[in-house]
Amino acid sequence: MLTPELLRRLPKAELHVHLDGSLRPATMLDLARKARIALPASTPEALARYMLVDDASNLEEYLTRFDLTIALLQTPDAIERVVWEMCEDAAADGVRYMEVRYCPELSVRGGLTLDQVVEAELRGLARGEADFGVVARVINCSLRHFDPGLSAEIARHSVSFRGMGVVGFDLAGGEAGRPAGVHAEAFDIAAEGGLLVTVHAGEAAGPESIADAVHRCHAQRIGHGTRLYEDPLLRDYIRDRRILLETNITSNVQTRVVPSAAAHPVRGYFDAGLNVTLSTDSWLMSGVTLSGEYWLAHSELRFTREEIDQMIVNGFEGAFLPWPERRALVARVREELESLV
Repeated sequence: MLTPELLRRLPKAELHVHLDGSLRPATMLDLARKARIALPASTPEALARYMLVDDASNLEEYLTRFDLTIALLQTPDAIERVVWEMCEDAAADGVRYMEVRYCPELSVRGGLTLDQVVEAELRGLARGEADFGVVARVINCSLRHFDPGLSAEIARHSVSFRGMGVVGFDLAGGEAGRPAGVHAEAFDIAAEGGLLVTVHAGEAAGPESIADAVHRCHAQRIGHGTRLYEDPLLRDYIRDRRILLETNITSNVQTRVVPSAAAHPVRGYFDAGLNVTLSTDSWLMSGVTLSGEYWLAHSELRFTREEIDQMIVNGFEGAFLPWPERRALVARVREELESLV
């Protein structure tokens, strides 16, 4: 019998979570005080309520809250602290493997270089892994509204950290009217440099966005992929090649891509044999945990324990880790899932 507590105890992989969307409200207040930045609330509880995006009409409005968190991520100490705290919070929720994604260009306003931003992330994640046992890696993002030349620069910097903790490259930001293929050079650099690729697609734009990510940008995974059902031929292509969909139920409701959790197409995708796993997108703006998303899948979409276990394993199998590490991790997770009843 599934309960929220059992779901919290299950080992899980978090493949799609944004650093700048996962700060603790108390940490925001502390960082803002040190940086002399005014925030719209003065207590952690009030700030958490403000940062929860329940009033957006689309993805672009959802993203505006990130302006507040990005302003606080302009020093190495702040970045390192936030990612270390993410590891602590992930461990408390039963997460065993996590890929944290962030656009390092967003933290250069105060004089940091791209390399210094990534180095701060990696220090925090290494400390977090040592302290809490969460295996944690970095996915560097560019943003769709950036000049393609800047995306290429971010990709080159990302490649220079391959083997040091950066495992992937991504494109995020406002999707509608901004095809990923415009940034094809950056994805070529990432792929040729040995990084794996995931792309935000099929959320604020239709299945053509997913096709662009797969056919022009080397995507091995798709972030969201919510509107894939609009193109049955592409859906079958994604299914047959086992391209993993990083599904985010709550944030898709918040950005009005789906009207409710019960209406999310992940139920149909799973039943049709697609390779899907659940992720959170952002803990702060969405007000969720990964175990909470799995509870939502159970309570609103009638996923059974067996089906949830399969989605969990899908996440570990889709991790951007070397195959020997991934195989060992999946074996341990399967054993633990079988032991937890």
